[in-house]
Amino acid sequence: MSATATEPQPTEPPSRVLRAAFRGFAAIERVGNKLPNPFWLFWILAGVVAVLSAVLAANGVSAVNPGTHETLKVQSLLSQAGLTTMVEGAVDNFAAFPPLGTILIVGFGIAVAEASGLFTTLLRRMVARVPGRYLTFALSMTAMVAHVAGDAAYVTLIPLGALIYRAAGRSPVLGCIVAYVSISAGYDASPSLTTTDTLLSSISTAAARTIDPHYTVTPVANYFFALASSVLVALVITLVVDKVIAKRSDLDPDEPVTALSAAEVKAIEVTPEQRRALRLTGLVALGFVALLVAAMIPASSPLRGKGGSLVESLVVSGMSLVLCVFFTLVGWVYGRAAGTFRAARDIVEALAEGTRTYAPILVLFFAISQFLAYFKWTNIGDILAIKGAETLKDLQLNGWTVLVGVAVLITFMNLVITSGSALWALAAPVIVPMLMLVGIEPETTQAIYRVADSVTNCVTPMSPYFAMALGFIQQYRKSAGIGTLASFTIPIAAVVWIVWVAFFVVWYLLRIPLGVS
Repeated sequence: MSATATEPQPTEPPSRVLRAAFRGFAAIERVGNKLPNPFWLFWILAGVVAVLSAVLAANGVSAVNPGTHETLKVQSLLSQAGLTTMVEGAVDNFAAFPPLGTILIVGFGIAVAEASGLFTTLLRRMVARVPGRYLTFALSMTAMVAHVAGDAAYVTLIPLGALIYRAAGRSPVLGCIVAYVSISAGYDASPSLTTTDTLLSSISTAAARTIDPHYTVTPVANYFFALASSVLVALVITLVVDKVIAKRSDLDPDEPVTALSAAEVKAIEVTPEQRRALRLTGLVALGFVALLVAAMIPASSPLRGKGGSLVESLVVSGMSLVLCVFFTLVGWVYGRAAGTFRAARDIVEALAEGTRTYAPILVLFFAISQFLAYFKWTNIGDILAIKGAETLKDLQLNGWTVLVGVAVLITFMNLVITSGSALWALAAPVIVPMLMLVGIEPETTQAIYRVADSVTNCVTPMSPYFAMALGFIQQYRKSAGIGTLASFTIPIAAVVWIVWVAFFVVWYLLRIPLGVS
């Protein structure tokens, strides 16, 4: 990159492959823009299920559950019993929807930590003083940690990435791209537990219990794999960016890179007060974890589960509350030490403000919960799973082959349905029980889903954060468009997908535990 250029450098015409990719993404955008909002989409799907259930029930479609030997028949939603289920069960369907309580309880704690400024300061601290040669990996790995902040990571880290790269004399456009790709392509990989862990595990549990009523997928069921994946994805992004993307001639912003202004330096730097607050918060966080571990060491600990089980302990089963208490505690400690919180009422205000940010999710959850309840009541999902499992057995495919096939399917679905929880809520009721019937555990199915659900986030224009990232890039390069951003994200996503799926297959074949289950 030239630091003295006064005009944008001429760009090379995109290759034939990239031109074809641009046309494909333009088509996806056109199709996606014609789709209704996910809220209405699930109601439309509910209507389709109602009509389909009536047709299948009239034709006597059924299947025999190989576990219970019970004959399952399709039940019509358009019958008296079906209408009663829809009307009288509406409140219970919503209230009993597994992710509802999870997202609210964990969200309370995250709201406090976010309002205190802890996440923003921590992210700045992680990348502000990193040597230039390690900058890409540091920013990418910081994004993996930032997944604990949920979608707030996009708002905080993308502009911060631009400033960090400017401070290092590199293209701020590249900083935006690295931050955006790292957050989105590795969204389900993190060295720490996130709301995603509790959200997906609750949906997986509900799906698994159609086959085994006592099955539980714990929030830490994929933790080992997610931890290793966060490092792997950060390394892959670093290699692709530094060895390939950074060498492109079209990264130059419209204006030459200049020294940061005093305001921009302040946006990066961590003050002495904030550093002290971070140190104190870190000690409290370590103390919280140490106290929890110490309390669970005795075999007779009340925190342990039946027979002294750690897997069935109150800490694992109540992970949502544990995370809520943890984030509330560290947020309060940081806020008091940094001066952002001055009284107990500040926590209440943070909780209220944070809850407002979840309002769109709660609206979507209402539609999803009704659709899933209808789908489950009709037995269509169970019959699809049984028939699908029979087909897989007849084909005699290896387990890893089936899982890679699932990855491909989810990858393409994710181009249009970008909400991870909505997509898993749609896919899990069929895929999880179907693969259970061929011997593949729900935790394994969930793990490959997390890979496929993550990678294409950074390439689909249907993601609201695609437009957000483009907006940040256009602050430095006004001519940038959808094709510009896609031309950078497509090659990174392609390499990450190949390496991450291969990594999963090796992990699966070596039978390494995915987490605590």
